[in-house]
Amino acid sequence: MAQPQPMLAPVVALAAWTAVMWAWMYATRIPAILRMRMRLDGNLPRGEQMATLPPRVRWKADNYNHLFEQPILFYAIGLSLALLGDGSTASLALAWSYVALRVVHSLWQALVNRIPVRFALFALSSLVLFALLARAAVQVF
Repeated sequence: MAQPQPMLAPVVALAAWTAVMWAWMYATRIPAILRMRMRLDGNLPRGEQMATLPPRVRWKADNYNHLFEQPILFYAIGLSLALLGDGSTASLALAWSYVALRVVHSLWQALVNRIPVRFALFALSSLVLFALLARAAVQVF
Protein backbone atom coordinates (compact mmCIF):
# COMPACT_ATOMS: atom_id res chain seq x y z
CA MET A 1 0.00 0.00 0.00
CA ALA A 2 1.29 3.46 -0.90
CA GLN A 3 2.21 5.98 1.81
CA PRO A 4 -0.58 8.53 2.27
CA GLN A 5 0.21 12.11 1.38
CA PRO A 6 1.16 13.84 4.68
CA MET A 7 -1.01 16.87 3.88
CA LEU A 8 -4.09 14.68 4.27
CA ALA A 9 -3.49 14.24 8.01
CA PRO A 10 -4.39 17.82 9.05
CA VAL A 11 -7.36 17.76 6.66
CA VAL A 12 -8.70 14.59 8.27
CA ALA A 13 -7.88 15.94 11.74
CA LEU A 14 -10.03 19.04 11.22
CA ALA A 15 -12.86 16.91 9.85
CA ALA A 16 -12.57 14.70 12.95
CA TRP A 17 -12.64 17.79 15.19
CA THR A 18 -15.84 18.86 13.43
CA ALA A 19 -17.34 15.49 14.36
CA VAL A 20 -16.30 16.07 17.99
CA MET A 21 -18.05 19.44 17.96
CA TRP A 22 -21.15 17.82 16.45
CA ALA A 23 -21.26 15.30 19.30
CA TRP A 24 -20.66 18.02 21.92
CA MET A 25 -23.39 20.18 20.39
CA TYR A 26 -26.00 17.43 20.68
CA ALA A 27 -24.73 16.24 24.06
CA THR A 28 -25.58 19.69 25.42
CA ARG A 29 -28.51 20.63 23.18
CA ILE A 30 -30.72 17.57 23.66
CA PRO A 31 -30.60 17.66 27.48
CA ALA A 32 -31.33 21.41 27.40
CA ILE A 33 -34.33 20.87 25.12
CA LEU A 34 -35.60 18.14 27.46
CA ARG A 35 -35.05 20.28 30.59
CA MET A 36 -36.97 23.15 29.01
CA ARG A 37 -39.71 20.76 27.83
CA MET A 38 -39.41 22.48 24.46
CA ARG A 39 -41.92 21.37 21.85
CA LEU A 40 -40.06 21.49 18.55
CA ASP A 41 -42.02 23.30 15.88
CA GLY A 42 -40.89 23.00 12.27
CA ASN A 43 -43.13 25.94 11.29
CA LEU A 44 -41.05 28.50 13.19
CA PRO A 45 -38.39 30.45 11.27
CA ARG A 46 -34.96 28.85 11.22
CA GLY A 47 -33.14 29.28 14.50
CA GLU A 48 -35.95 30.99 16.37
CA GLN A 49 -36.65 28.12 18.71
CA MET A 50 -32.99 27.28 19.32
CA ALA A 51 -32.39 30.94 20.22
CA THR A 52 -34.33 30.30 23.42
CA LEU A 53 -31.69 27.82 24.63
CA PRO A 54 -29.11 29.05 27.16
CA PRO A 55 -26.07 30.76 25.61
CA ARG A 56 -23.63 28.07 26.81
CA VAL A 57 -25.67 25.53 24.85
CA ARG A 58 -25.95 27.70 21.73
CA TRP A 59 -22.20 28.42 21.65
CA LYS A 60 -21.46 24.81 20.68
CA ALA A 61 -23.91 24.94 17.79
CA ASP A 62 -22.57 28.32 16.69
CA ASN A 63 -19.06 26.90 16.59
CA TYR A 64 -20.19 23.78 14.73
CA ASN A 65 -21.68 26.07 12.08
CA HIS A 66 -18.46 28.10 11.96
CA LEU A 67 -16.57 24.90 11.14
CA PHE A 68 -18.49 24.85 7.84
CA GLU A 69 -17.57 28.39 6.87
CA GLN A 70 -13.90 29.34 6.48
CA PRO A 71 -12.55 25.81 7.06
CA ILE A 72 -14.09 24.85 3.72
CA LEU A 73 -11.24 26.84 2.17
CA PHE A 74 -8.77 24.87 4.28
CA TYR A 75 -10.17 21.60 2.97
CA ALA A 76 -9.89 22.80 -0.63
CA ILE A 77 -6.35 24.12 -0.14
CA GLY A 78 -5.21 21.08 1.86
CA LEU A 79 -6.57 18.65 -0.72
CA SER A 80 -5.05 20.73 -3.52
CA LEU A 81 -1.65 20.65 -1.85
CA ALA A 82 -2.00 16.89 -1.33
CA LEU A 83 -2.80 16.42 -5.03
CA LEU A 84 0.19 18.59 -5.90
CA GLY A 85 2.34 16.31 -3.76
CA ASP A 86 3.30 19.07 -1.33
CA GLY A 87 4.29 17.47 1.95
CA SER A 88 6.86 20.14 2.73
CA THR A 89 7.71 21.04 6.30
CA ALA A 90 6.44 24.60 5.76
CA SER A 91 3.08 23.58 4.32
CA LEU A 92 2.55 20.92 6.96
CA ALA A 93 3.46 23.37 9.73
CA LEU A 94 0.95 25.88 8.38
CA ALA A 95 -1.76 23.23 7.99
CA TRP A 96 -1.29 21.85 11.49
CA SER A 97 -1.15 25.40 12.87
CA TYR A 98 -4.47 26.15 11.22
CA VAL A 99 -6.02 23.01 12.71
CA ALA A 100 -4.63 23.82 16.17
CA LEU A 101 -5.92 27.39 16.00
CA ARG A 102 -9.38 26.20 14.94
CA VAL A 103 -9.48 23.71 17.81
CA VAL A 104 -8.49 26.44 20.28
CA HIS A 105 -11.07 28.74 18.66
CA SER A 106 -13.73 26.05 19.10
CA LEU A 107 -12.85 25.46 22.74
CA TRP A 108 -12.78 29.18 23.44
CA GLN A 109 -16.14 29.78 21.77
CA ALA A 110 -17.79 26.75 23.33
CA LEU A 111 -16.55 27.40 26.88
CA VAL A 112 -15.79 31.12 27.34
CA ASN A 113 -16.89 32.99 24.21
CA ARG A 114 -15.22 36.32 24.90
CA ILE A 115 -15.42 37.87 21.46
CA PRO A 116 -12.12 39.87 21.37
CA VAL A 117 -10.08 36.73 22.04
CA ARG A 118 -12.25 34.66 19.72
CA PHE A 119 -11.75 37.23 16.96
CA ALA A 120 -7.98 37.25 17.53
CA LEU A 121 -7.92 33.46 17.16
CA PHE A 122 -10.02 33.71 14.01
CA ALA A 123 -7.80 36.46 12.55
CA LEU A 124 -4.62 34.53 13.30
CA SER A 125 -6.02 31.34 11.79
CA SER A 126 -7.07 33.36 8.73
CA LEU A 127 -3.52 34.62 8.25
CA VAL A 128 -2.21 31.06 8.50
CA LEU A 129 -4.81 29.91 5.98
CA PHE A 130 -3.90 32.69 3.56
CA ALA A 131 -0.21 31.76 3.85
CA LEU A 132 -1.17 28.19 2.98
CA LEU A 133 -3.22 29.50 0.05
CA ALA A 134 -0.21 31.50 -1.17
CA ARG A 135 1.94 28.36 -1.10
CA ALA A 136 -0.66 26.51 -3.18
CA ALA A 137 -1.04 29.41 -5.62
CA VAL A 138 2.72 29.53 -6.23
CA GLN A 139 2.67 25.84 -7.13
CA VAL A 140 -0.37 26.08 -9.40
CA PHE A 141 0.39 29.33 -11.20
